[in-house]
Amino acid sequence: MNEAHAPPPVAITLTSPLRWLALGWHDLRTNPVPGLLHGLAAALFGSSLLWLAQGHFWWKAGAFSGLVLLAPVVLVGLLLVSREAQLGRRVGMSAVLKLWRSADPRLVLFGVLLALVGTAWVLLSAGLLAFWAPQPIGTWQDFLVHVVLGPSEWLFVGWLMLGALLAAPVFASSVMSFPLLLDTAQPLPVAVAHSWRVVAQYPVVMALWALLIALIVAVGLLTWMLGLIVLLPWLGHASWHAYVQLKRAGAFGLPGSWGGVQ
Repeated sequence: MNEAHAPPPVAITLTSPLRWLALGWHDLRTNPVPGLLHGLAAALFGSSLLWLAQGHFWWKAGAFSGLVLLAPVVLVGLLLVSREAQLGRRVGMSAVLKLWRSADPRLVLFGVLLALVGTAWVLLSAGLLAFWAPQPIGTWQDFLVHVVLGPSEWLFVGWLMLGALLAAPVFASSVMSFPLLLDTAQPLPVAVAHSWRVVAQYPVVMALWALLIALIVAVGLLTWMLGLIVLLPWLGHASWHAYVQLKRAGAFGLPGSWGGVQ
């Protein structure tokens, strides 16, 4: 797109995440089939993992972690749907499947790395609780009684801090990387660097965005996965609009002519 015809820059404020969610909801309502199929697949996959892991606390923890961390990979197809809608084209699952059949090595590699991070979190978490918890943690009830409500006040705080230490860099690395990889030919390390740049430039706004994502995903998980059918695609579409508006705000520090949508 010619820079002379590019949309004017936008301001990024604390209300921007709500704007992204509103635009994402519009995309989901306008073209619901791809999103709902993604959400249904995620809900069925998550429910299957929980059923297979019943009676095994750490397997369930791993299933939850894997589902949350790999969700951005799965939702890349919805970024494509929103991108094409912004370009005036309505696409369906055939376009999404074509994207996945292309097996973009950057997306595949990033997905593998996120899976490894999820595995590391479960192992570190299990190690911490096995060493410090007063009783073995084998169920959610054990976790609630001995960790959350246990006699050691710092154990649950330490567990949360460990999770935050892992979650923060994962969010910073991925929040803008997936739409950037879809929209441009940037290498994976460059996309990750630009994602960190955006988070560093708008730390409060991006922290609010991370909190909203966490709350929405939590609602989906706590509704026995049923909420994910709608909530995950909503976030997928909204993530595209977050990328576009941050791009128009100059957050990436790249020329206005790069990428497919200006």
